[in-house]
Amino acid sequence: MSRALIYNLIRFIVLVLLQVFLLKNISLYNLSVPYLYILFILLLPLETPNLLLFALSFLMGLTIDAFYDTPGLHAAASVVLAFVRVLFVSITVQKDGFDNEPEPTLGNMGFRWFFTYAAILTLFHHFFLFNLEVFRLTEIQYTLLRFLSSSVFTLFLILISSFLFYRRKER
Repeated sequence: MSRALIYNLIRFIVLVLLQVFLLKNISLYNLSVPYLYILFILLLPLETPNLLLFALSFLMGLTIDAFYDTPGLHAAASVVLAFVRVLFVSITVQKDGFDNEPEPTLGNMGFRWFFTYAAILTLFHHFFLFNLEVFRLTEIQYTLLRFLSSSVFTLFLILISSFLFYRRKER
């Protein structure tokens, strides 16, 4: 087994355990709930085939759904996240010249690119997740407030964890 496979398997397990046993119980004023598990999808190598990316995203979402008792919500939002990731990477990676980078991490891509990448993908994931969860226009203000506050909280945790495990690009 390759090193990258083992590393990503450990990342999958750690993020699921962290999400289920720690972050599930954290909520700020019942508005902001962090979903750090999306970091697994964000940090998958850029050369991951799309079919495998969608399958891993679905598996991650389904695993979270099993613990949150939300049948299919996180799985659907994770697949949407994978789709937006494919679009974002196809637009920015060739343009910015990051073709030889294996993983889209803070150390490999730089702060500006990584922050934009994480922010856009987190916003898409959370928007889809919270709108699918409520599925009513009568509570649109509450849903938008939850979506924005949870996105900021999740993005904050993503950046903190990225800085904790920051490794400078080797040239």
